[in-house]
Amino acid sequence: MSSALMQIAAPSGAWVLGPVIAGVFLVGGLIGAFWFGDVFKSREPAPPRPEEQPHLPPGGAVHGIQENREPEEVPRDGRRRLPHEFGNLGTRPSESQERPKWGKGSSGSFGGGGLGAH
Repeated sequence: MSSALMQIAAPSGAWVLGPVIAGVFLVGGLIGAFWFGDVFKSREPAPPRPEEQPHLPPGGAVHGIQENREPEEVPRDGRRRLPHEFGNLGTRPSESQERPKWGKGSSGSFGGGGLGAH
């Protein structure tokens, strides 16, 4: 090999050593992170035992109430109201608890497909 090629090849060894050292530090950091994670996890309380788990009430599962509701009406006396004056405007049970029925050929939702009524 000529001396010019030796001078070009000599510094390239340093370029290989830098990434190797960085890789060793990176792997060491990852191993340390997993070790610290294991130490912190060992300090956490244990999961609850089966007898400490929640149980169903004696009467069985609690089911929701299914009813039709209507919104509470806002007073229409011409006076402007601020949000804090409304209080808890919620809903109240509807006077008619009859569930609406879908008509024949209706899709059930806008743009839901189906043949529709002709």
